[in-house]
Amino acid sequence: MQRGGWRIPIRGLLTVLTLALAGCGFQLRQTPDLAFKSVYLAVAPTSPLGTELKRHLAASNVELISDAGQQAQAQAILDILSEVRTKTVVGVSATGQVREFQLRLNLKFRLRTPQGKELIPETELVQQRALTYDEVFALAKEGEEQLLYRNMQSDIVQQILRRMAAVKSL
Repeated sequence: MQRGGWRIPIRGLLTVLTLALAGCGFQLRQTPDLAFKSVYLAVAPTSPLGTELKRHLAASNVELISDAGQQAQAQAILDILSEVRTKTVVGVSATGQVREFQLRLNLKFRLRTPQGKELIPETELVQQRALTYDEVFALAKEGEEQLLYRNMQSDIVQQILRRMAAVKSL
């Protein structure tokens, strides 16, 4: 058998896979197309979720209006009504030591026009994750907790953006 005998079948397989992906309409995720070009974001200035949301909206070529006095010039107003992070004990050992937590991120928001027309009614989004715990690794588990909250926050921001992209008319 020749030395490069497997190259032709592997190249053929890669070519077929590439054509199949191109033919099925596969493409990388892009920034959403929004029906409005300016948004007033009513969120606490210290909110990490608000910061990430602002960054994604700016990447979508949406003008962010930050002055509350100018919110009437915005085509849409995104109200973040509440953002709550909770940490609940869900598992303990026989000696009463915590073994597992449940982390939750609850967010309520709505999207409306400056005239008061609701584009997205009050909606609650919830993300939750399980976090095992061991006192020996307390510092590492604290870092893992922050990472899980950031992950939930990113998921919620993506959900908000997809819902905003679904709004087709003002």
